[in-house]
Amino acid sequence: MTSVNRTAQLRRETSESSIELSLDLDGTGQSEIHTSVPFYDHLLTAFAKHSLTDLTVSAKGDIEIDVHHTVEDVAIVLGQAIRTALGDKSGISRFGDAVVPLDEALVQAVVDISGRPFLVHSGEPSGFEYHLIGGHFTGSMVRHVFEAITFNAALTTHITVLGGRDPHHIAEAEFKAFARAFRQAKALDPLVSGVPSTKGAL
Repeated sequence: MTSVNRTAQLRRETSESSIELSLDLDGTGQSEIHTSVPFYDHLLTAFAKHSLTDLTVSAKGDIEIDVHHTVEDVAIVLGQAIRTALGDKSGISRFGDAVVPLDEALVQAVVDISGRPFLVHSGEPSGFEYHLIGGHFTGSMVRHVFEAITFNAALTTHITVLGGRDPHHIAEAEFKAFARAFRQAKALDPLVSGVPSTKGAL
């Protein structure tokens, strides 16, 4: 099993946003999140807590136009940081799955640290994408965040909303389910020698 320090620190600057992010995949779920989008801070805090990833995010962007640029750019950097921190993926469990409730909402997430970016995302109720959660965060951004994380971290991710009515509950359950599945997948398994793939690389 690898003893490599699985951390990353990244910075991204564009005309639309400025982001500094650091993470530790072998943390305890501590976080300090400041994106200027309160509900997004809430979702990323839940991700850190339930994936046992220490996460620090400081982001500033053109939220006076829309939160879209800041939310997407943070997700891009988070995905890149995850991929960097995973290194060669030696000793990881690789696969993870979770079913997480939040009151009436229920979400299943399955993660494969495959090196092949692919997202399957389904089940959000009709109209969810148009709902403003917390007055700032549009429901459509939930899928967009998972797309950016999945493609930049090179994960295969399946997220299925099995039920739910309240948009806040649905979005939060999606992030918690993804976090729990990712927690299993990134975990170091003492029974795994090298990279868990018949190809020898992920």
